Amino acid sequence: MPRQQQPATRPVRRRSYDQFCAGARALDAVGDRWTLLIVRELLAGPRRYTDLHADLPGVSTDVLASRLKDMEQGGLVTRRRLPPPAAASVYELTERGHGLLPVLAALAEWGAPALVERRPTDAVRAHWFALPLLRALDGFGGTAVGGVVDVHLGEGEFHVRTGKPAPGEPVYGDGPATRADARIVLDAELCLALGRGELTFAEAVKDGRIEVSGEGPLAAELRGA
Repeated sequence: MPRQQQPATRPVRRRSYDQFCAGARALDAVGDRWTLLIVRELLAGPRRYTDLHADLPGVSTDVLASRLKDMEQGGLVTRRRLPPPAAASVYELTERGHGLLPVLAALAEWGAPALVERRPTDAVRAHWFALPLLRALDGFGGTAVGGVVDVHLGEGEFHVRTGKPAPGEPVYGDGPATRADARIVLDAELCLALGRGELTFAEAVKDGRIEVSGEGPLAAELRGA
């Protein structure tokens, strides 16, 4: 019997608004639910799939895998294999993916007034406060690479980079940094107030609501010395 010819496989077309508009094209790439939150996590540097799933409470494994695949195809993330002994795959942002930082920062600024109180169902991770804090730290460290600041909240610790990071360099990360130029202690409520622009970092330091420790130029600048 002649072998039955299989129909040609057609490429799956991603959903699109089909509008010749920059905003619509952007939403074609990042408008799906969870996509920008995946970017938020990857701004902290390369992450394993299991780490992403742990820090995105509520996302299903199928949706996370689908979003990561779409983001790879869209040129926002790449996946690479770590050398032994790690022997694990990690996802990381491309240069185009890193370009979404100001978009996320603007969204965080716009959404900050909605964080009046934490709902009983709300999950929280300390490094989620990095975006509003970055706004308050803008300008510290000059226009150069700047430095790394460890941040201690009641919810945990994370670190952020001030100044202008090198291309592709993480702008914040979970936990304390291996080497930090300064350390600050404040509470989450104040962190959000800084993000909403209700007061400046310098005003909070002067009022004693932020404790700054460390030696060197960046710590001195943060203290207002």
